[in-house]
Amino acid sequence: MTEAHYLGKKKIITSALPYANGPIHFGHLAGAYLSADVYNRHSKLMGAETLFICGSDEHGVAIMLNAKKEGMDYQEYVNKWHREHSEVLKSYGVDFDFFGQTSAAYHEEVVLEWFKDLHSKGYIEPRDGQQLFCNDCNSHLPDRFVQGICYVCGFEHARGDECPHCGEFIEPTRLKEPQCQICFSPKKNIEEVTVTQYYLLLSKYHKEYRQWFEGKSESWRKTVWPFVDSLTKEGLHDRAITRDLDWGIDVPLPEAKGKKLYVWFDAPIGYVSNTKEFLKQEGRGDDYLKDWWQNPNVEISNFIGKDNIIFHAIIFPVMSMASGIAKPVAAIPANQFLNLEGKQFSKSTGHYVDALKAHSDFGQTALRYYLLSILPETTDASFSWSQLQAKLNNELANNIGNFLNRCLKFTQKHWADGMPSSYYEEFYTSEQASIAASDLSEVRGFIEKHNFKKALEKLMSLGQKANNFFSDQAPWALIKTDKDEAGRVLAWSSLYGLILGVAFKPFLPELSAGILKHFDNVISEDQIKEVYRGNFEVLSSCFNKGHRLEHAVEPLVPKIEDKVIEGKLSEIKA
Repeated sequence: MTEAHYLGKKKIITSALPYANGPIHFGHLAGAYLSADVYNRHSKLMGAETLFICGSDEHGVAIMLNAKKEGMDYQEYVNKWHREHSEVLKSYGVDFDFFGQTSAAYHEEVVLEWFKDLHSKGYIEPRDGQQLFCNDCNSHLPDRFVQGICYVCGFEHARGDECPHCGEFIEPTRLKEPQCQICFSPKKNIEEVTVTQYYLLLSKYHKEYRQWFEGKSESWRKTVWPFVDSLTKEGLHDRAITRDLDWGIDVPLPEAKGKKLYVWFDAPIGYVSNTKEFLKQEGRGDDYLKDWWQNPNVEISNFIGKDNIIFHAIIFPVMSMASGIAKPVAAIPANQFLNLEGKQFSKSTGHYVDALKAHSDFGQTALRYYLLSILPETTDASFSWSQLQAKLNNELANNIGNFLNRCLKFTQKHWADGMPSSYYEEFYTSEQASIAASDLSEVRGFIEKHNFKKALEKLMSLGQKANNFFSDQAPWALIKTDKDEAGRVLAWSSLYGLILGVAFKPFLPELSAGILKHFDNVISEDQIKEVYRGNFEVLSSCFNKGHRLEHAVEPLVPKIEDKVIEGKLSEIKA
């Protein structure tokens, strides 16, 4: 999209709320957070006003079970995970405007408004339904209080709300060999009983939903639209949205005493409640609904993993449109799963990576680069420690880090007092500038289409061209016979470096900052945005007085040693 299209544009960008029941791992980062962060940073550089919203998902049976196991009360338990999630996301450069909590009072207030609106319009009603009951511990078994064999794919550890293997939205009573997750009795003395719950009547909105959904066939990913189409073509299934629990938001009806709104109903509303709270805390005058969630000129994007497609592509859009409180999502760039060395991440079996420890060992740039380069955009992918080393050392360190280190050091050594403006002048109308502008345009285009892997690949190819230009011109040899020509080569190489530093801002913010600090005495933030949008002419005013490198040149991309990778592989095997 053009710069003119972006100026004045408003975007709400969300990532799936991480469940406050365990650590964030690489699969989560690659599934919903890094690509959303790239898109947000890109949109800002293009001139859009964005709200990047997320928060912890803090209700549900799994949280209750594990809080009890750890001897913690529910609020203490979710607060612990909220703090850790915030720390991990910040360490990987995921720059949310607001990261809230669904256990907060402000969230409950907004959720109750949604419930009352949908209830008053006839989209919520009580119904008797079947639920599993454990006779060994006299407990009802909604959702994750029960596990069993998936009736769709045969996975042995399907949960009572969804199958983590195939993504099916599970009907607990259809599970094969169900087992209570409270007492774990080997007797499996479980039966079906009748209970009254409140249901969201998705079926009543099928026609309107399909009219809206069918317009997304060209813009949604091919891994998303056909899947949702197959689930919704014939009809929508009504879903229970309440449970008999002691943790969650109370159903605001006198006759529903003791019932709580269930997690999948209240969690997506967190995007809206967190927007409201962010604007309030910032003291802003814009209205969270009128100016944002109901604004026809606002683009809404939900970045999620494939296990969240049903909630974001079916249920929440129906809730939004049927209530009229919010407009439905425009884009759902759902990613597939990321595995570790070919197998699913599993903390219980030790096949797992501590994201904070990995950040301490390798740093943000190395991990963001590798994870973005293997994003599971259309198929499942696998994280490999050896591949991390190979890609980091051979691609980012050699083609980008080494190129800039040699160029800047050589410049600083031979032009310590700075280079004259004449060395830079012919670049702006050169073939090299034209190629760089074209490549950068393709990078932006891929990002717009949510093809982040291709965008990064194109950017790395531009880095290779810059590296080749520097190596082919060989200024270290040229300086012996023609210092001015060597200076021109170095000046052009520096401009290549500056352009790369700007282009890396959405992908690798720390690397970008490390590159751009060498040009902070000649270029402003507004000019950086102009360069990102492909206006290289602005550089002529930046370098019209020449340029002097004022900061010491240090390695930008340290290589990863073999012994470090060997240690990581041994940790997994152990």
